Amino acid sequence: MNFKNKSVWVVGASSGIGRALAINFAKGQAKLVLSSRNIDELEKVKTECLQLTKHCVVIQLDLEKNDNYTILIDEVKDHYGSIDYLILNGGVSQRSLAFDTPISIDRQLMEINYFGNIAITKAALPSMIKQQSGHIVVVSSIAGKFGWPLRSAYSASKHALHGFFESLRAEQNHNNLNITIVVPGRVKTNISQNAILKDGSKHGQLDKGQQDGISAELCSKQIISAILKNKKEVLIGGKEIYMVWIKKFMPYFYYRFAAKSEQNR
Repeated sequence: MNFKNKSVWVVGASSGIGRALAINFAKGQAKLVLSSRNIDELEKVKTECLQLTKHCVVIQLDLEKNDNYTILIDEVKDHYGSIDYLILNGGVSQRSLAFDTPISIDRQLMEINYFGNIAITKAALPSMIKQQSGHIVVVSSIAGKFGWPLRSAYSASKHALHGFFESLRAEQNHNNLNITIVVPGRVKTNISQNAILKDGSKHGQLDKGQQDGISAELCSKQIISAILKNKKEVLIGGKEIYMVWIKKFMPYFYYRFAAKSEQNR
C-alpha cells in the first residue's frame, strides 16, 4: 500500500468509508486532500492522518452546490501539483416510497449523488488528461445494480453513475486514465441515519442492514486492494452481494424477494 508522493483526493472523507480510506491512504504515505461539507469532522480526520503522513489538507466541498469545482481543482493543484487519485465517496441515501416522494427529493438525490460527483470528475479531467495518468474511484452501491423498495431515487442516482463512468472509461482509455467502480453492500456506517425521508428530514436510525454490515475499515482495505489491482468494478460486502448474481441469473427469485421485502417492511 505504497502511495508515497501520490496525491489522493477523498471526497466524503468526514466519516464512514471515506474516513477509513483516508486513514489507510495516510498509512501508505499519500499526499491527502480531504473533502466534505462537515469541516469540523474533516479536521478531526486530518489530525488522525497527520500522525501517519506528512501531507494532509482539508478543502470544504458541497456536492449539492456543484456549479464551479474548477476553483477546488486549482486549490488541490496548488498544494500538490497534480491529482493522481480521485476518490468519489460522497452521497446520501433515501428511505421513502416512490409514490410518496415529491420530485424535489428525487432531484436533490440526483444533484448530490450524480451531478455532484460527475461535476468534480469533469473539472479534474483536463488535468488528468494533460498528465496522461490518473485513477478515478467512484463508490456506488448494490442499489446501482438493481432497484429496491424505499430506494427509488437513490438507486436511480447510483445506476446513473454506472452509466456515466463506464462510458468515460471507454472514452479515456487512450489517455491512460483508470476508473474503478466500487459496489458496496451493507457497511456499518451512518448512511441510514443520514438517509432522506419524503419530507427532506433525516431517517435518524441505524438500520439492521447497516448494523450487521461489514466494517468501514474492512471495506476500505478491499477498495484499496481493488485500486492497486486496477479492477474495473468490485463487489464488497457480505451475503447480500449475492443478490447481484441472483438478479442476473435467477431474476424470478430476485423479483419475489424484492416484493416480499416491501410487504414485510
